[in-house]
Amino acid sequence: MALKDFIAEVAIQTEACLDKILPLPQGPETKLLEAMRYSVFAGGKRLRPALFLATLKAFPAGLEAQESAYLPFAAALEMIHTYSLIHDDLPAMDDDDLRRGRPTCHKAFDEATAILAGDALLTHAFAAMMHLKKQVSPQRLLEATEEVALSAGLMGMVTGQMIDLALSGQNASAEDLHYMIQHKTSALFSASVISAAHLAGANQREIKCLRTYSDYLGISFQIADDILDVVGTQDKLGKPIGSDVKNSKSTFVSLLGREEARKLAWRASEEAMLSLAPLGERVELLLQFPLLMFRRDH
Repeated sequence: MALKDFIAEVAIQTEACLDKILPLPQGPETKLLEAMRYSVFAGGKRLRPALFLATLKAFPAGLEAQESAYLPFAAALEMIHTYSLIHDDLPAMDDDDLRRGRPTCHKAFDEATAILAGDALLTHAFAAMMHLKKQVSPQRLLEATEEVALSAGLMGMVTGQMIDLALSGQNASAEDLHYMIQHKTSALFSASVISAAHLAGANQREIKCLRTYSDYLGISFQIADDILDVVGTQDKLGKPIGSDVKNSKSTFVSLLGREEARKLAWRASEEAMLSLAPLGERVELLLQFPLLMFRRDH
């Protein structure tokens, strides 16, 4: 299957699942649910659910339930990603007014509601993961959930965001930027891939290959994102360009220049693909993601 078709199909499935997990607002929580749904259904490529489901497809013999049963877990990953974007856009962080072509959550509602919407998406995501508790073994679900918790929090994405803020206005080294990307960006890609591998019963050798793949995938994605912040357009990106310069952020583009940064992104994509070689043909879908990350224009 072509990756773009697969991602489009996953997006439809994920959004239908999110619609059930986040019911239409009514009652005291109306405004909070409206803000959550506003951000979750603002668009987006649904890459993390796609990575999760593509990994499941690589280990079909290990699945303990029908593939559709894993959709709430995939949707949970998108909820965590969306929470991170809501908080990333806040005045205390990047102070962005647009996300995916429309006002950011704190602009459409207010800052306090945006903070709470992000909090609610993060915590409710873990409740969504528990939809699998009667369909897969407790050990597999615990390992998968622990992977997401570690990758989204102190050991991953939140620390990555903290490092990103700390490096603002600094002359960051290549080592600093690699460390930041590994936590801020690669961590949730890794959570998507490795949690699926745990749920599908992958062994430690296979998980090691997938973890290396995810790390390099995040590097390619983030450098491409930084390049697009320089050469992209607001119409395609759905947000203002030049925010890295505005916020005095160090990136591989500012450190190396656009062309060298692009070469580094390509090498990361190549390394991601090479890391999957021991897994053979069954990871055909996963092999297509690094090229998509490198070539994307939004």
